[in-house]
Amino acid sequence: MKFQFSAGGIVYKKENGKIFILVSKHSGHHGWVFPKGLIGDHVKGEKKEETAVREVEEETGVKGEIIEEIEPVTYWYNWEGEKIKKTVYYFVMKNAGGDILKHDSEMEEVEWLEKSEVEKRLTYPSDKKVWEQAIKLI
Repeated sequence: MKFQFSAGGIVYKKENGKIFILVSKHSGHHGWVFPKGLIGDHVKGEKKEETAVREVEEETGVKGEIIEEIEPVTYWYNWEGEKIKKTVYYFVMKNAGGDILKHDSEMEEVEWLEKSEVEKRLTYPSDKKVWEQAIKLI
């Protein structure tokens, strides 16, 4: 068994009296998710907050400013025959600029969705669980 720790963000923006949430479609498994990545895989000693901000920008092209941390989610998955327990630390972030057209190749699509459409679009239970928490803070 292996343990992994990731961090990511649920980014929002307000436009014309509406709230939009950043979601992305992963190039590998093609699921709609919130952006996240492994803590410390690029920068040794990187804090979870730093990872979250970096991963959001790399994967989506959007700069996020942390507002509040929400309760982490933990789930199990199998990778190449090995069982992995993954904990993901998520942060509610407000949009601080950037361009969704400048996302990296890890995401095949990045969109701003109206708040009411997010739960229907998300693929995985873990993302839906953090969305339930995040929506209360946005």
